[in-house]
Amino acid sequence: MKKEKIILTGDRPTGRLHIGHYVGSLKRRVDLQDAGDYSKMFIFIADSQALTDNPEKVRQNVIEVALDYLACGIDPTKATIFIQSQIPELCELSFYYMDLVSVSRLQRNPTVKSEIQMRNFEASIPVGFFTYPISQAADITAFRATTVPVGEDQEPMLEQAREIVRRFNYIYGETLVEPEILLPDNAACLRLPGTDGKAKMSKSLGNCIYLSEEPEEIQKKIMSMYTDPGKIEGNTVFTYLDAFCRPEHFERYLPDYPNLEELKAHYQRGGLGDVKVKRFLNAIMQETLEPIRNRRKEFSKDIPAIYKMLQEGCEVARAAAAETLADVKKAMKINYFDDKELIEEQVKRFASSQE
Repeated sequence: MKKEKIILTGDRPTGRLHIGHYVGSLKRRVDLQDAGDYSKMFIFIADSQALTDNPEKVRQNVIEVALDYLACGIDPTKATIFIQSQIPELCELSFYYMDLVSVSRLQRNPTVKSEIQMRNFEASIPVGFFTYPISQAADITAFRATTVPVGEDQEPMLEQAREIVRRFNYIYGETLVEPEILLPDNAACLRLPGTDGKAKMSKSLGNCIYLSEEPEEIQKKIMSMYTDPGKIEGNTVFTYLDAFCRPEHFERYLPDYPNLEELKAHYQRGGLGDVKVKRFLNAIMQETLEPIRNRRKEFSKDIPAIYKMLQEGCEVARAAAAETLADVKKAMKINYFDDKELIEEQVKRFASSQE
């Protein structure tokens, strides 16, 4: 029987989503959703994993992320959008998986180490945060995901999930599905830098362009981008052009150049100022973000409908997770009340002891 192809991916609700999320995963999700190559697609808002942040901020941002999803083109009739905390089966799976991972293995996880440093958790690491890779493995395996589209910084987390799957299947028999990572197909999209040129676009660093940003603010951020004259590699403006520019943009906004390579060549030769290149980037970003911003405003006119959509998604997701949990408990032989063979065995054992 052919293995079902299932996608699982999500985001923490720590704020509105930005263009780094868009090129890194959101646009790809829409393409995958519309291609129809996958039988199921689960997209979740990872509120439980974000609770080491301000809980009230997380609570307020769930709707912000949901609006960004819909505005980017995620279709709830093709993908199941749900909230992580509303699926209690994930907690139970995480608990069982904890016995399959050592503390030293978690400590070696590069993603965990970098996040601990970024959040200044070195002196006092919340256990929930420390065991995040185990929680993520539960998220993935609960929905039998075969494919997880993420950025390259999440590769260590995916490898940890695969290790947990292999360990579980080795001990209890083939039960869980081993996931594969799906990286962005555009190298510039692997990790879009912040507008200040720093390695990562981050809400906490204030170097983001949000999907819902107003035109004036987008222009202001682009025109104030740091650039190194004559340098292409590591030049934030050209990195953004690599991620967003398409051939038709030159026809519309910069007909003097046939393509991006010619623009780069002129910039490196000299005689082409940053302002002209930034204006070109601004035109592209305005074109890209305007329809997303407008759709978001339309969706925001009926907030109760968004919550209803999320609730329905949670019901579908919970049913799927419950099936996996039942299989896990059966494999572990802790499904006591469903195990008729066990009950019959105990009946015979106690009956024979009384003869």
